[in-house]
Amino acid sequence: MINVGIVGGTGYTGSELLRILVQHPNTEVRVVTSRAEAGVRLQDAYPQLRGHIDLIFAAPEKASLTDCDIVFFATPNGTAMQQAPELLAADVRVIDLAADFRLDDVTVWEQWYGMRHAAPELIANAVYGMPELNREAIRQARLVANPGCYPTAVTLGLLPLIETGIIDHRQLIADVKSGVSGAGRKANTSLLMAETGESFKAYSVGGHRHQPEICANIRRATGCEIELTFVPHLVPMIRGIEATLYAPIKDAHRLDFDLQALYESRYHSEKFVDVMPGGADIETRSVKGTNLCRLGVVRPLDAGIIVVQSVIDNLVKGAAGQAVQNMNLMFGWDEATGLSTLGLVP
Repeated sequence: MINVGIVGGTGYTGSELLRILVQHPNTEVRVVTSRAEAGVRLQDAYPQLRGHIDLIFAAPEKASLTDCDIVFFATPNGTAMQQAPELLAADVRVIDLAADFRLDDVTVWEQWYGMRHAAPELIANAVYGMPELNREAIRQARLVANPGCYPTAVTLGLLPLIETGIIDHRQLIADVKSGVSGAGRKANTSLLMAETGESFKAYSVGGHRHQPEICANIRRATGCEIELTFVPHLVPMIRGIEATLYAPIKDAHRLDFDLQALYESRYHSEKFVDVMPGGADIETRSVKGTNLCRLGVVRPLDAGIIVVQSVIDNLVKGAAGQAVQNMNLMFGWDEATGLSTLGLVP
């Protein structure tokens, strides 16, 4: 049994961490911080936790995080890098669900995130927490950078094609749709139901900060520098990401690969990547509440473009669930421990 701390327990990813961890057989949540809710009982803020946890939100400056074995940061960008050095020095392991340690180039990070990095000396020691790419490194990690939700869906969808070299990696397109919970739990007029309902829009078309993360993932895994057009969209649902990925075949007139077999072979031992049969519907609702990424791959009309569909729950495989998967690896447990939830349908 290990002691767990959560910094930022009142956002959507923080509440998802609590939902998973209070049912995890090997963890005891000891500290949960919140500046806004300090002094409030967790079960009063989250009635779904009644009977599962008896804690009070602690003010961040009063939290005894160094008494924990591991601390999760479910906070905005820029928070973990302020506190991680002290925790690591106290032999506490850290998983950051924000972006503070996802990019290995601090100049690129500062350009995209608009702030000075407070702990650049830790970047080289941070392990990017996508088990399908870095499983063995995660097992030894003290500091894990949990992936972004969009990069998780896109990277897992594109990886087999780039690894085999059958596509033109200079002309990739990721057309990605997300539910409103991806923007976080905050008061924002643009996220009100009256604003998002009965509507559909693209945003950050000129450049989204998850694009360099996706490109860095592919480079780490394959050594390949890709050129990616990445366009995110906001759709009127709460949870879920659907990524439709377009990859041109190098030789449009021939394809020596069985695409279905290629994907099944690449992910056959992955517990949280499910390659669906050809022709199956790839729906976000099938992964709602789960740590699964479901994939479908097709070559429409036997033409020169391969289309991959990738769906995840942005709050689970795209955030809290993948963080717990990483924790399991860091402590030598089966990585599926505590993550057996089935999809919530309807």
